[in-house]
Amino acid sequence: MHTDEQVLEVLLDQFRVTQEQISDAHERHPGAPVLNALLETGAVQSRDVHGAIAHFHGLSFADLDEPDTMQRARELHGLIPGEVARRHRILPLQQTDHGLQVAIGDPMNFEAFDTVPFLLKTEVEFLYGDPERVETLLADIYPRQAGLVSAGTEEEAGGVAGDDDAGIIKLVQDFLEKAQEMRASDIHLEPLEAGFRVRFRIDGELEQYKLLPQTLQGAIISRLKIMTETMSIDEKRVPQDGRIQCQVRGKPLDLRVSTVPTSQGESIVMRLLDQSTLSITLPDIGFMSDDQEYFRGLIKMADGIILVTGPTGSGKTTTLYACLSEINNESRKIITVEDPIEYVMPGVNQVHVKSDIGMTFARALRSILRQAPNVIMIGEIRDLETAGIAINASLTGHLVLSTLHTNDAPSAIARLIDIGVKPFLVSSAVRAVMAQRLCRKLCSCKEPGTLSEDEMIALRLDPAQLPDATIYRPKGCERCRFTGYRGRLGIFEIFKIDDDMRQMINRMGDGEDRSEQVSTVQLRKRAREQGMRTLREDGFQKVFAGLTTFDEVLAVTMGDSE
Repeated sequence: MHTDEQVLEVLLDQFRVTQEQISDAHERHPGAPVLNALLETGAVQSRDVHGAIAHFHGLSFADLDEPDTMQRARELHGLIPGEVARRHRILPLQQTDHGLQVAIGDPMNFEAFDTVPFLLKTEVEFLYGDPERVETLLADIYPRQAGLVSAGTEEEAGGVAGDDDAGIIKLVQDFLEKAQEMRASDIHLEPLEAGFRVRFRIDGELEQYKLLPQTLQGAIISRLKIMTETMSIDEKRVPQDGRIQCQVRGKPLDLRVSTVPTSQGESIVMRLLDQSTLSITLPDIGFMSDDQEYFRGLIKMADGIILVTGPTGSGKTTTLYACLSEINNESRKIITVEDPIEYVMPGVNQVHVKSDIGMTFARALRSILRQAPNVIMIGEIRDLETAGIAINASLTGHLVLSTLHTNDAPSAIARLIDIGVKPFLVSSAVRAVMAQRLCRKLCSCKEPGTLSEDEMIALRLDPAQLPDATIYRPKGCERCRFTGYRGRLGIFEIFKIDDDMRQMINRMGDGEDRSEQVSTVQLRKRAREQGMRTLREDGFQKVFAGLTTFDEVLAVTMGDSE
C-alpha cells in the first residue's frame, strides 16, 4: 500500500499543500501523523487526500459524497449482483459505451481487477473511492437478507464465504506486507496439529510471525494459489510450483511459490525475490580487497570455467548475478540457462529450463552455443552431459560461470571427476573455484567486547597473533528487532588453479598406479601452502574487521577442520 510520505509527495506535486502548511501542521499537532495533522488544521480536505491516493495508484478518483454519484450507484445496483459487490467491495458508478465504471475502496485488490470483468462479462473501469464511504454505501445498497448465506462459498476449494473472503485477502496481504517490511527472504506456511503456522526467514534465521487457527488453512492456501494464476486449487495430492507478482505498499513484490502435501495438509514456502539483488556488485557481497581484485580479474577472462560452490541458501546465485553485473556491457553477449529465472537482468539473454517439455540444461546449452555468446551462466552443473558441454564451451573460447553443491572449493574438482569428466579436461577448463557461506552482519548498535581465555583456546587463537582490532558483540535495538544482527555478508574460500595444481588434478581419478593418485585432501593442502584462506579464516578476518562475530562464523563453517 501507500505511505503517508508518498501521498504527501503527490499533494505537494499537485499544489494541494505547501511546505509552510506542513510545518504549521507539525507545530500545531506535534507527534500526530502528518496527514492527520493537515486534516485537523484544514490545510487539506479528505477528498484531497483520497484524490492523491488514487493518483498514486494510477486510478481516477470517485467522490462518493456527491449526491449525484450516490444516486447513480443506487439506480445501477442491479448491474452488479449483491454477492459480487459485497465480495469484491465495489459499487456501480456509471454505464459507458465500453462497459461499466465501478468504485473500489482498496486500490490493491488485484483479485477484483482480474475477476470482476470476467464475472460481469463486460469491460470495467475501476475508480478509487473513500474506503469508509464504499463500506457505508455497500451496506445501504446491498443489504444482506436474514437467513441467507452469501454466494461465493466454495467448500471444495477450501474457500470461505462473503465477508470472510475479504478477511482472507486482507490477512494474506498483511503477512506479505510484514514480510517485506522485515526483509524476509522466505515465508513458510506450515500446517500443524495446533494450528497453521506462519514463519519468516530473516537473515537466514526462521522466526514465527503468527499461529493461525486451522480453520483458515484451506482458505489461505486457496487464496495464494489463485494469486499465482497457474496452480490448481483442487489438486492437493502432489507438489506444485508457481509465481506471484503483486504490489505491496506501492512496491512490486515477486514471490516464487512451492507447495508440498504433508500429513496435516499442504505446506507452502514462498521465496521473496528481491529485485535489488540486480544492483549488487562484487564489493557488496563481502570480499576482502585482495580476493575482490583476484576474482574481478577471473571474470574478465575470455574463456574457462569459474565455479561457485556451497549449500542451498549460501548466496551462490547472488554472486553469479554480481559477476554478470560487473561484466555486462555492449561489447559482450551474455546468455544464461536457469531453473528457474529468478531475476530479469537487462541486457542479458536468459533461458528458462523446462525439463517437462524436454528443455533441459544440456539441450538449452547446445542451442545457445549457436548464438555465439561471449559469456554463459549455467544455474547449476548437475550431470555429465551438462558438465561436458560446459567444458567444451570453455575450451572453445567462452567464459562459463556456474555452481556446484560441494562443501568446500577443492571438492568441486573431485565432484566433476566423480560424475565422469576426465581429469585432464577439468584441469584444462577450470580456472578457479570459490566456496562461500553467508554470515549475519552485526547491526550498527554493536558494542565492543573481549575474548576470554577459554574462547581463544576453543577458537585455536594465539593471543600474540591477534590483530590490533576490537572484537564486537551483538547488542540489540529496534532497527535489528533486538537480535543484534541486520543483513548478511559472504565469507569465501578461493581455490586458484595454476600449472602446479593442474598437474596434480591430472593425477586424480582411477589411474592404474594408485600410489601416484592425488586426493582432495592433497589438493587442499597444496592450496593452503599457496596461500588459500579457508572459509573459517576468511570469516575470522571479518570478525576482526568488526563485521560479524565468531559465533556466526563457527555456525556456518562447522565442516572446516582447519
